[in-house]
Amino acid sequence: MTTPGPDALPDSAFPDPASEFYIPAVGSLTDRRTRTIKHADTFAVFDDHGDILYAIGRPDGLYHQDTRYVSRLELLIDGQRPLLLSTTIEDRTAVLSSDMCNPDLYRDGEHILRETLHLARAKFLWNGACYERLVIRNYSDRPVQATLTLRFGSDFADLFEARGQKRQKRGTIEPPQIGKDRVALGYVGLDGNRRETLLQFDPPPARLTSFEASYDLDLAPKEWIPLFSTISVAGMKPERNGTRAGFFVALRAKFRDHRTMFAPVARIVSSNTVFNETLRRSGSDLAMLTTRTLEGAYPYAGIPWFSTAFGRDGIITAMLLVSFAPDVAAGVLRYLAAMQAQEEDPAADAEPGKILHETRGGEMAMLGEVPFRRYYGSVDSTPLFVMLAGSYYERTGDLGLITRIWPNIEAALGWIDRYGDRDGDGFVEYGRRNQTGLANQGWKDSHDSVFHADGAMAEGPIALVEVQGYVYAAKRTAAVLARQLGRADRATSLEAEAETLRVRFEDAFWCEEIGTYALALDRDKRQCRVRTSNAGHALFSGIAAGDRAARVAATLMDAASFSGWGIRTLATTEARYNPMSYHNGSIWPHDNAMVAMGLARYGHADEAARVFHGLFDAAADTDLRRLPELFCGFPRRRSRSPVSYPVACSPQAWASATLPGLLAAAIGLRFVPERNEIRFDRPVLPPFLEEVELHGLKVGNCEADVLLRRHAIDVGVTVLRRSGPVNVVTVS
Repeated sequence: MTTPGPDALPDSAFPDPASEFYIPAVGSLTDRRTRTIKHADTFAVFDDHGDILYAIGRPDGLYHQDTRYVSRLELLIDGQRPLLLSTTIEDRTAVLSSDMCNPDLYRDGEHILRETLHLARAKFLWNGACYERLVIRNYSDRPVQATLTLRFGSDFADLFEARGQKRQKRGTIEPPQIGKDRVALGYVGLDGNRRETLLQFDPPPARLTSFEASYDLDLAPKEWIPLFSTISVAGMKPERNGTRAGFFVALRAKFRDHRTMFAPVARIVSSNTVFNETLRRSGSDLAMLTTRTLEGAYPYAGIPWFSTAFGRDGIITAMLLVSFAPDVAAGVLRYLAAMQAQEEDPAADAEPGKILHETRGGEMAMLGEVPFRRYYGSVDSTPLFVMLAGSYYERTGDLGLITRIWPNIEAALGWIDRYGDRDGDGFVEYGRRNQTGLANQGWKDSHDSVFHADGAMAEGPIALVEVQGYVYAAKRTAAVLARQLGRADRATSLEAEAETLRVRFEDAFWCEEIGTYALALDRDKRQCRVRTSNAGHALFSGIAAGDRAARVAATLMDAASFSGWGIRTLATTEARYNPMSYHNGSIWPHDNAMVAMGLARYGHADEAARVFHGLFDAAADTDLRRLPELFCGFPRRRSRSPVSYPVACSPQAWASATLPGLLAAAIGLRFVPERNEIRFDRPVLPPFLEEVELHGLKVGNCEADVLLRRHAIDVGVTVLRRSGPVNVVTVS
């Protein structure tokens, strides 16, 4: 994941110059629980109360296209914060609901006991607006008077400013425009664009200024009143002028949108209620993170730092979901094909055929203060794009989409051979062309993630172990697609290239000394002899030799790598191991999912099941049953939850897709569209799952519901329902 933005800490804190892409952690996202919601290009980070409390180094705010439109939003009763009772984000709707009550209040010699007033707050995002309904109810047997205040403000900070980057100059804040029931806050950026935050209130408050709205409450016993507010950003218009009507119109539209989003997705129900909860949370988060583009639905990477289209993240998310939601892969393929680089642009690390790394829409990106407006500094997105095309075709048999994007596939293959192999040695390397871009361009893209056994940084160009596997799989995949398109000669050529790479890979990357594949080759072709999870991706791609795959599996599952919760990015025996680091000892769910899929591919079902079990337990012990972007790599201890990483995004798309991807791998779920066939290849269910029902599994124009039940020595498969001539096959 990209970590751009010069740090706001002293230069001496980070002696390595590559640390300009560090995310400063002045405050931890785990100091207090944050609640994140999103729709389309708008997202918000609230606290448990539903407030936005401004603090330097914290991401709290309401954002649209990388600009923070609201930096403060605080609800007070007689000048005090309400007491929190409970809070949650509702499944499948992404509505943040908070229940609160008044603290002890003293006014005019009268004592209002705590828990007299109940405040129920519901808020959600829809089409560039944040809708809120606040219901205040008096549960006492006498009248209660109090003042309710909502304080607000906007700094119009660029997302990278919110992350800690300092700017030499900013745009102009306009004088506020105040009406009876609304306040408009404006900002003209250095890019010439005007940005506006419009706050509307229903009913109109008793007092309204440029920074707060106040209501004088006078509630009879058991009386309740609703208050509505809408915050619209970037000139977006709310559903209706009246905020009360607009709230319910938008909420109904949001419900319909979620139903539509889930309609084509197979439904999973298991015998384990906690596992069902984790899957519901995953589905809800993925629906929330997915944005409709002109080319189809695209899962944005994560909140708060990565709420935009990332090539690598979108591809891997789609790969993990392809068995149950192949439409996600179709949207990702079309979008990335449309965004594929057409020419060389060193400032963007772009070369013809290269697949997007990320895109940004904020003021700093527009001005070039950060290079990420449309940025291509990713060495693996391009082969992964070709792999996803193959996965999608294998799942759906949709040759129409493959035909449409075949020129893009050929361009990607051309980039691999011409630009990816920088020195002509047959391996794909990376090295940034823009010194303000990413220094490391694999999925572990922090500045210190690629090094030698003694801890010394590897010098580029660098050839990563997993990237060679992706290239191998991409060429084999492209060969299959070429044959389907009647291009037999091209297919034969690609197969030969893949085999040549496989043989050379074994010679160059296998390291007998550590019993696994080396992390990388540096510019002098010296191995980085370090035990990492990267080697597991050689199993995922299929490039590893069978006997060596068994040794890789053993290394990944020993105590130095497997923590009990998951496989660490770096083994505890290595020089740079730090369980609290971003990439050097932490645990990433998507990384584990890909490794586990590789383990299953080579017949190591028990090891894959252990990874599955560990990550399920981690999700069950995490707030909202949600797997975060990553967590710390400390060993699992009895009665202890996974240790949170301080600035992990949550939700994160590829983390949300992890458990569905692991389930598909465990049960060996495959599809043969030309025969309307659903296959279960040596299915295994981990100990926490006795039964799993899969509803709405589609292949071609057919559909089936299937029950899998774990027995003493195998897993039984029963067809519950068929629609059309579908064949369900179990391979033992």
